[in-house]
Amino acid sequence: MRPFYRLIVYHPRLILVLFVVLVALSAVCMPMVGVNYDMNDYLPEDSPSIVALDVMEEEFDGGIPNARVMLCDVSIAEALRYKDMLSAVEGVTDVLWLDDSADVSAPLSALDEDLVETYCKDGNALMTLTLEEENVVDTIRAVIGEDNAMSGAAVSTAVAMTSTVTEIPLIACFAVVFTLFVLLLLTTQSWLEPVIVLGSIGVAVLLNSGSNLIFGTISFVTNAAGAVLQLAVSLDYGVFLQHRFEDCRAEQPAIREALVDALCQSTSSILSSGLTTVIGFIALCIMRFGIGSDLGLALAKGIAISLIVTFVFTPALIMTTCKLNDRLRHRSFVPSFSWLGRLMLKVMIPMTLVFILIVPAARVASNSNSYYFGSSKIFGLDTQLGRDIKRIEDAFGKRDTYVLLVPRGNLALERTLSDALHGLTEVTDIISCVDTAGAQIPVSYLEDSDREQLLSDHCSRMVVSVDADFEGDETSALVERIRALAQLCYPDSWLLAGEGVSTYDLMDTITADMGKVNAVSIGAVFLVLLLSMKSLLLPVILVLDIEAAI
Repeated sequence: MRPFYRLIVYHPRLILVLFVVLVALSAVCMPMVGVNYDMNDYLPEDSPSIVALDVMEEEFDGGIPNARVMLCDVSIAEALRYKDMLSAVEGVTDVLWLDDSADVSAPLSALDEDLVETYCKDGNALMTLTLEEENVVDTIRAVIGEDNAMSGAAVSTAVAMTSTVTEIPLIACFAVVFTLFVLLLLTTQSWLEPVIVLGSIGVAVLLNSGSNLIFGTISFVTNAAGAVLQLAVSLDYGVFLQHRFEDCRAEQPAIREALVDALCQSTSSILSSGLTTVIGFIALCIMRFGIGSDLGLALAKGIAISLIVTFVFTPALIMTTCKLNDRLRHRSFVPSFSWLGRLMLKVMIPMTLVFILIVPAARVASNSNSYYFGSSKIFGLDTQLGRDIKRIEDAFGKRDTYVLLVPRGNLALERTLSDALHGLTEVTDIISCVDTAGAQIPVSYLEDSDREQLLSDHCSRMVVSVDADFEGDETSALVERIRALAQLCYPDSWLLAGEGVSTYDLMDTITADMGKVNAVSIGAVFLVLLLSMKSLLLPVILVLDIEAAI
């Protein structure tokens, strides 16, 4: 590697010009990278909820309800006017309310009380909408005004799109300022060194962000976290090279040769660190949940780019700024910690025993954690959506809407299934052929618009309103009970979709994925350490340390 490093060190300006061109190209490419905000798009194609959505899209014009609107202090007539206005919004394919399940021309006191309270309560009206695109959320907000509330998966996605676009630059600025502060106080002895380190990482981040164009589209998770994670993970590469360069300068008076020596001596350590990180991110690609490969590939590429920048761009930058760097030196602000090393040598046996006791307990505690998998808990009360969600839940409770598809034709069996679903305490209403028509009027007497929403050439659709959160143990149990009832009536010929159902599948998929990812990443990291250290015991100790920290 020495001839290669000499080529870089002796031609720094050429290297800098090359990277300036690459960064300019990346800056042009960055706005072209698409960002996907829908987590459900990353579920495996054979997930039950994804299969249900695909079939529904083929069989019916309207999709699954994905938004809720609460109108405050409105009469029945006013609610119906709002419903007509919302139905007229381009991109809104369906609006469901009380009039779809009952005759609202009759006094509400004459209707089923539980049914009425599903849609009307204390002068408030709750409507369920199906939106084709999230970009209609702002139009809906304009229709209902600021005094009313809205929530749902489509609303969460729309807000996430807006908030991440505005917040990512703020997060990046905070990360840079905080990192600069830490570098100035703790790890460097020149005012310019932090700028060199951060400048190198900034180049790597920009190159990675622009090169994400090869993927076409990335998830909003990767878009939001990728740059900060790359900064955090690859920060030590440049710091390590700088420190090695200072050590080599004490032994080698020729600056260029000292830098070449530093590069040669640090290559193995930096590459080992980088490769273990790259392998850890690549291990995410074995996840069936698509966010794993989306995030893993982007960050693995980012760390590889950071390594290239460290070995090519950073030496050129160091050589170009070397004289200025020497003039801006300062004393070290960090006291010596040699006393800590001496103390650890004295207490190493008790500390090992503490380690042995703590790790199993930490493992048990780690396995006892509860996790959120959907978007329902992302937004706090300091956001408008968070406040809207609380207002709707305070008025109507936690509500969700599922769609159950069954084979068309057997009305008696569909009635049996509908009765069984009504028997579940969480089910508040069902809109289906047998519930809308059934014994009262023949299906053929339904209005064309209603019939098209409930019947296709092959399927009958049941829209099930449930009093349940979008995720959690109770929601998981409800999804399992509904699936069990559908399986009993229509063995292997039913499909169920909904936000809670998708979150259930998301939880199922990620839980199964994580065990595989951990096993592969531990094995791969151990192998890299084994090859680089040529020792069996040290890799075992290091992997145990890493896993204990996790």
